[in-house]
Amino acid sequence: MTSKASEDVGSTAGAGTTAYQVVHKIVLPVEGDTDVLPLYVDFNPARRVVDPSRRAIRLGAPKTTPAFPVLSHQRSDFIAGRTSLKLPAHRRVSLGTYFNAFPASYWRRHTPVRTVRLRVEVDLGAGSEASVIVYRSSPRGTSNRVESATTTASGELVFDLPLASFVDGGWYWFDLVAHDEEVTLSRADWSVPAASARSQGSLSIAVTTFNRPEYAVRHMHTLASDPDLLEVLDRLIIIDQGDDRVAKQGAYPAAAERLGDRFRLVEQANLGGSGGFARGMEEALRDEDSDYVLLLDDDVSIETEGVIRALHFANYTTDPTIVGGHMFNLYERAVLHTFGEQVDRRRFFWGPAAKSLEGHDFSERNLRMTPWIHRRVDVDYNGWWMCLIPLHIVREIGLALPVFIKWDDAEYGVRAQKAGFTTVTLPGAAVWHMPWTEKDDTIDWQAYYHQRNRWVAALSHSPFDRGGRMPFESLALDVRHLLSMQYSAVAVRIQALDDVLEGPAHLHATLGERLQWVRTTRREFTDARVMPNRSDFPAVRERKNQQHIQEPATVLESLVRAALALISQSRPVHADAAERPAAEIPAMDARWWRLARFDSALVTASDGTGVSWYRRDRSMFFSLLGKTLSRHWKLVSNWSELQGRYSDALPDFTGRQAWTRTFRRYSGEIEGDTAD
Repeated sequence: MTSKASEDVGSTAGAGTTAYQVVHKIVLPVEGDTDVLPLYVDFNPARRVVDPSRRAIRLGAPKTTPAFPVLSHQRSDFIAGRTSLKLPAHRRVSLGTYFNAFPASYWRRHTPVRTVRLRVEVDLGAGSEASVIVYRSSPRGTSNRVESATTTASGELVFDLPLASFVDGGWYWFDLVAHDEEVTLSRADWSVPAASARSQGSLSIAVTTFNRPEYAVRHMHTLASDPDLLEVLDRLIIIDQGDDRVAKQGAYPAAAERLGDRFRLVEQANLGGSGGFARGMEEALRDEDSDYVLLLDDDVSIETEGVIRALHFANYTTDPTIVGGHMFNLYERAVLHTFGEQVDRRRFFWGPAAKSLEGHDFSERNLRMTPWIHRRVDVDYNGWWMCLIPLHIVREIGLALPVFIKWDDAEYGVRAQKAGFTTVTLPGAAVWHMPWTEKDDTIDWQAYYHQRNRWVAALSHSPFDRGGRMPFESLALDVRHLLSMQYSAVAVRIQALDDVLEGPAHLHATLGERLQWVRTTRREFTDARVMPNRSDFPAVRERKNQQHIQEPATVLESLVRAALALISQSRPVHADAAERPAAEIPAMDARWWRLARFDSALVTASDGTGVSWYRRDRSMFFSLLGKTLSRHWKLVSNWSELQGRYSDALPDFTGRQAWTRTFRRYSGEIEGDTAD
């Protein structure tokens, strides 16, 4: 550690010195939002928190450690600017937080970097003192004090820190202490030896939007406002697929002018998220001036420093690597959706990565108090709310799967992995996204895409004979929908299976039309008709106490109750079922083992927008059951043949030529050479 001014980062300061590049700046929120402040600054004292082991739990320890009360108020008034804060006398803050701690284990695992430099610049008054204390954590989440320095003069403190012992996990961070007078943290950053970089690439950002033009324009202003980001940004490409066009927004001309030739607006028909992101990939490839394309959702709030960190990390990875960011809840802004995602190959379904938890609230337990976050988490893919993809990988494995929506991001990660490319979800790179936890898109128009795309991905990549558990789970889900009187979902899922049986040629052929068919088909079913008011329906015939209907406690109980429910479907429908609902059930309680008890029920929409009337129909139940059984039997019986067709055709239907034909077909003309 030194307290003198160090060489300029990114340049050499004389013979024999090492050039360093800043890869991670300490940043702060300047809008005064205390909801996000725990992600940047921790005002609480450090406390040792050790999650109990399985053995300790077996011996009687509680399964979770108790939550700690917040001991100090969030102080947004301490924030002096984007990179600075003023710390009053006798106060201490920690930068051991999600956005400002350095994720050392990820740099240790995926890059050749073996040392990181921390620079902290403080501004002191006469007679003042300030201390900087550097900590590191172990993969188990225990904190260790590494170095410290006290200064009585304004200037820069520099710490050179090794990365050798971070193979399995661990972070670096620092605390700042003000002694008898106020201290200003002017800036701080983490830098690494520039010679370790594999490249010094730049990026294009591709945003797909559908009827959210105000979000797209906000992205334009946000990205144009960060000079550091503009230095590495070749182009912002907005793919507008909606009817409410971005270019018609009042704020659009000024935003476009700010970006100048760094901006391109592409208008095309609605080809879903996969069609929009594939177009963004193609545009970035065609320009030939970027090394990466960053895929970004339209309905997110961006931390621009996270984008820069993802780019720097990608430049330093040992091999070309997909670098994704985390997703925070836009409404509960300190809540992390998931710390990493994997695809269970036996089930062929996505889920949280092993050793991680979903929905972690950093305002309740910050980084220093959450042991499991200190273990490095490896992933199979990253959601395309924010995902940086090297164009080298796009050239080698192709564009997005042509599936409109769902599974395009997960399949791309699996496809890249099979080709030898890694995906890293990098802590400290994140966006805030509208949550989908308050809705159930498996029973609306997206049910078709959930079903069809899961089968397409499994047929393309599953290592198991006949798909492992996936076909059984697919059929079981259809049965649950039928027992729940959700006939519309099963009807479109059966069509999804028919399309899968048709072969891979249907993917591009139906990309722009299938959504209209799904919506038209669903209108024929009462369970898909959502009315805005409860008063739009008759009064409930008989109010029964729902509390006695308990969820099955074991797999055996679930199977027994499902069998009994299937048998009960042959009984006549109650005479009043079509005239008056038998029950009123909130969306959160609308589970198959409850709905199967009724011949009709009012069910609240999961997003809270209205109510639907579910009605049991014996003939429809058995007709749809027979169809889904026959389709599943065909798929399993012909698995080997279908798997060969999909896996063999994958390079073609994800290739640039196939996508270019689709873009032209749906009015999104592309010029120039687009050879695979």
